[in-house]
Amino acid sequence: MAEMSLLGLEDELTCSICLCLFENPVSLICGHSFCASCLEATWKDRISPLSCPQCRMAFSSKPELKKNTVLSAVLDAYRIKAGVPEPVKEPFEVKKKDPDEIKCDSCMEAKAVKTCLTCMASYCEDHVRPHRENAIFRGHQLSDPLPDLMDRLCSEHGKLMEFYCVQHQSCICSNCLQCVHKGCEFITADDRRFKQKTDLTDKLNILEDKTDKNEQVITQMKEQQTKLKELATTRKRILEVEYRQIREAIDRDEKEAMFAIDKEQEKGQSKLVSLMKKFNENIEKMNRTKSEINILLDQSQSLAFLKASVDLPSVVNFEPYNPRMTVEGKEVIAYHSSAVALKEWITKLMEQPADNRIFVLKPEFEKSVLGSGNQFPIPALLLNPPLSHPREYPRDLAFNQEMSRMSSPSPACTPKTKALGAKQRNRNPNKELKDPKERKDQKSNTQPLSSPAAQNFVKRSELLKYGTILNFDVRTAHKRISLSENNTKATVSDDPAHYPDIPLRFSVCSQVLCTKGFSQGRHYWEIKMSSNNFCGLGLAYGRIDRKGPASRLGRNAESWCVEWFNVKLSAWHNSIETVLANPNPSRVGVLLDCDQGSATLYNVQDRAFPFHTFVFPFTEAVYPAFWIFSNGSSVSLCKLSN
Repeated sequence: MAEMSLLGLEDELTCSICLCLFENPVSLICGHSFCASCLEATWKDRISPLSCPQCRMAFSSKPELKKNTVLSAVLDAYRIKAGVPEPVKEPFEVKKKDPDEIKCDSCMEAKAVKTCLTCMASYCEDHVRPHRENAIFRGHQLSDPLPDLMDRLCSEHGKLMEFYCVQHQSCICSNCLQCVHKGCEFITADDRRFKQKTDLTDKLNILEDKTDKNEQVITQMKEQQTKLKELATTRKRILEVEYRQIREAIDRDEKEAMFAIDKEQEKGQSKLVSLMKKFNENIEKMNRTKSEINILLDQSQSLAFLKASVDLPSVVNFEPYNPRMTVEGKEVIAYHSSAVALKEWITKLMEQPADNRIFVLKPEFEKSVLGSGNQFPIPALLLNPPLSHPREYPRDLAFNQEMSRMSSPSPACTPKTKALGAKQRNRNPNKELKDPKERKDQKSNTQPLSSPAAQNFVKRSELLKYGTILNFDVRTAHKRISLSENNTKATVSDDPAHYPDIPLRFSVCSQVLCTKGFSQGRHYWEIKMSSNNFCGLGLAYGRIDRKGPASRLGRNAESWCVEWFNVKLSAWHNSIETVLANPNPSRVGVLLDCDQGSATLYNVQDRAFPFHTFVFPFTEAVYPAFWIFSNGSSVSLCKLSN
C-alpha cells in the first residue's frame, strides 16, 4: 500500500513549468516548488518585479532559493520505486551551510533554531512554537538545527534512519529492520551516537594527554638546551684552565731548560776565558825569555856572552791545547731527552681516541674498571700494545732511536757526559750504538732494534682473505730488468733489454712498478726473493720521478721502501733511513690498508711475522714497487693459495 501511494504522487512531484519530475527542487516563500533551472530560466531577462510563476506573488527583490530537502528525498524514493533513472544534475547546486546559517523551512528567511526529525524540517523561533505548545506535536523529536536532513533519510524507503545495525555497521530505517536487516543486532542511532561520541572523546583525551606530555618533554628539552649551553661553557672554562696550566708548566720547563743551557754555556765560556788568560801569561813569560836571548845574541862577540846562561821558563813544559767545549751537560741532556720523550708520548697519546686516553695515562683506572666487573670497551692495543702495531711501532722505533742518539757521546764529550752516556746505555741494553763514521752516512742517525717478530705473528689465512693478483708493468721496467713468467718474475742482468724509451720507464735505477694501483680497501700480496740482499721493495705513487737522481725508491716523498744491503735492512722514505733488525726472509708479504693509511711487511713462513709498518696518509693510488741492484738477483710475485 505504501508503494502504491508513493507511485500515485507523480502529479505532485511534477514541476508546473517543465511538466517533468522535479530536478533540484527549490521552494519560494509562497510554498510553491519548481525546478531550480526552470525558475532561473523563467526569471532570466525579466525587468519587471519577479513573481511566483504559479500564484503570481510578487517579490520586491530576487529571493534566495533554498533546496527543498524533503521534496528531494521523496523524489529519490519515488525514482527508486518507479525505476526512473537519476537525472543529470545541473551545475546549480544548493550548498550546504553551517548550522548557524540554516534557514527556517517555513519562512525561508529567519534562522532555524530547531530541527524536527519527525517532520524532517527546520524551524525558526516563531514556527517551532506549535511543536512546543501544541500537544499534537508532543511526540515529535526536536534537535539542534541539522544541515544533513536528506542524508538521514533511507534512500530505499524514504524514512528516517533511526537505527544502527551493529553487524553491518550502517544506519537503517524501521523498514530496513523488518526486511534486509531482519535478525541483525541493532541499537538506536542516539545510542550509537553516544557510544561513538564517548569513543571519540576517549581518543581525544588520549591525544590531548599525549600532546601535553610531548609539550612537557619539549619544554624540558628547551630547558636542557639552556643547561647544556651553560654546562658546555663551564666545561670549556675548566678545560681552558687545565690546558693553560699544561702550557704554563711546559713553558716553565722550557725556560728552565734554556737556563740550564745558558749555565753550561757560561761555564764553558768561563773556562775558556781562564785558559786564554793563562796562555796569554805564558806567552808573556816566553816573550821575556825571548828578549833576553835576543840581547845575548847581539853580544855574541863579547866575553860575557860565553859566560851567559838562560833558563827556559817552566811554561815551556806545558803543551797548549784547545778544549772541545759543549753544552751537553748532564742536566741539559736530561732536559732534551725528557722533551723528546714527552713530545713522542703526547703525539702517541693524541692519536688515541679521547675515551681511551685515560687508560694510557692511568693504568690503575683500567684495573679498577676491569676488577669491578664492568664490561668497558678497552682496546687490546692499550692493554698490551705490540711494537709492530701499524700506528705504534714506527713511532716507538723513532723514539727509541732518538733516545739512543741522545745518549751517544760525541768525540768531544766531557768525562761527565761520557759517564752519563754509559749509564743510559746500561739502562737500554737492547740499543746498539753506531760508530760515529757510520752515523755520518745516515741522515736519520737511527739505531737497529730487536725484531718484534718473535713475539707477534698473524695467521697467513687471515691475510690471504685480502689477496690480489699482480703483474709487473713492462712500461716502467728499467732496461736492466728482464721480465718473464707472464710478467710475474723480474731478473736483473748486465745485458740491457730492448725496451723503447718512453716517459714511464725508469732510466736511472733498476726498478719496476706493477700494473695495478690501490687507493681504497685492503690488499695483500707476497714476493719471493732469490736472495735477501741487494734489493728493495715497497710502494710508490704513479707520479714518482722516472729519470732523475731522486727516482730511487725511498729517496723522495712519493715512495716507501725496505732495502736489503748485504746483511743490513733499512726502511726508507723521503731520504730518511730507519735501520731495522733483519729477519732474513725469503718470502715477504705486504698488507696494504688504504683506509687506515698503513702498509705492513711480513716475514712469511708457516705464519706471518710483521717486521715493519709504514704509516702514511693517502693522497692518490699507490703501486707496488721493486728495486733489484745485484746482477742475477730476481723477485717473483707469488700465486697466493692456502
